[in-house]
Amino acid sequence: MKEKIIIIGGGLSGLTLAYLLSKRGIESKILEASSRVGGRIQTKKGTLETPLELGATWFSDMHQNLLALINELGLEKYPQFSKGTSLFQTKSFEPPQQFFVPESESPSYRLKGGTQNLIDTLAQKLPSENIRLNTKVVGITEFDSEIIVEISNGEKLYADKVILCLPPQLISSNIIFSPKLPDAVSLILPTVQTWMAGAIKFVLEYEAPFWRNNGFSGMLYSHSGIVSEMYDHTNFEENKFGFTGFLNGGATTYSQEVRKEFVLKQLAELLGAEASNPVNYFDKIWTDEFIISGNQMIQRPHQNNGHSVLQNSYMNGRVLFSGTETATEFGGYMEGAVISALRIADGF
Repeated sequence: MKEKIIIIGGGLSGLTLAYLLSKRGIESKILEASSRVGGRIQTKKGTLETPLELGATWFSDMHQNLLALINELGLEKYPQFSKGTSLFQTKSFEPPQQFFVPESESPSYRLKGGTQNLIDTLAQKLPSENIRLNTKVVGITEFDSEIIVEISNGEKLYADKVILCLPPQLISSNIIFSPKLPDAVSLILPTVQTWMAGAIKFVLEYEAPFWRNNGFSGMLYSHSGIVSEMYDHTNFEENKFGFTGFLNGGATTYSQEVRKEFVLKQLAELLGAEASNPVNYFDKIWTDEFIISGNQMIQRPHQNNGHSVLQNSYMNGRVLFSGTETATEFGGYMEGAVISALRIADGF
């Protein structure tokens, strides 16, 4: 009789795990609380069809497991553009410092068509009926030889094994376990930092790469403006153009319209008037209910990522933790998500 396996969380880790299991002839069902798959990967298409990354974007040659997955799925990477003059703004009342970044032998990469391509390709490898969106898990109960998974609408699903592929802090605040998890686990879960939580990412779409035409790389770092870092976001084919980057933490207090106004003002001062006329501006504050819940008890980046209690199984081996924050290497990154999925899959 086939094992009934439920994966909670349809981000990169959950989808990769389901894909790896399917290759071994093992079927699983993914329950995703939000209305989309991808988790912290989210590519938005602009009016001109530019793939604009509001979530995870870059990876490198260090990320061997992610690269192997990308190659296996037939996807294509390309290096982050960095040619030309880059800018470093130390004070708002001083001209920016200019610098050049030599081309690296080991550059950062982006995915052709956007990082969402990785998510969509994985999802297409699975039966569509095995991915349930808008399905929030609120309870996990061990009963006899099964695990009962309770959905927010009151529905109950039954499984032989459940793998939690979502941020540990969310698990702590959103899911009631019966019997309770060991104290050592319950104490750690709320203290595991969720990577990207609270980050504000913005994207801009333009009709033409005016910065490249003017000798700029599109790379910007600032200690004084609302934009703290920014990069060229031209697509693989070099026929769609834009920027992506991060806003400083204080920008969360502004409306999106005010954030846009300040971004365009800063870029016009640094790159010229052409920067004032994007086709599109989007941004995203990564604080929604699918990322964090309440205030995180965090003192340092990647706090308790890969903690030893996240490597163990619970409820007689029927409940396991996955997700990038559980990875002992590259926790929080896409590579960590793939590593965590591989670890669980190897246990089947």
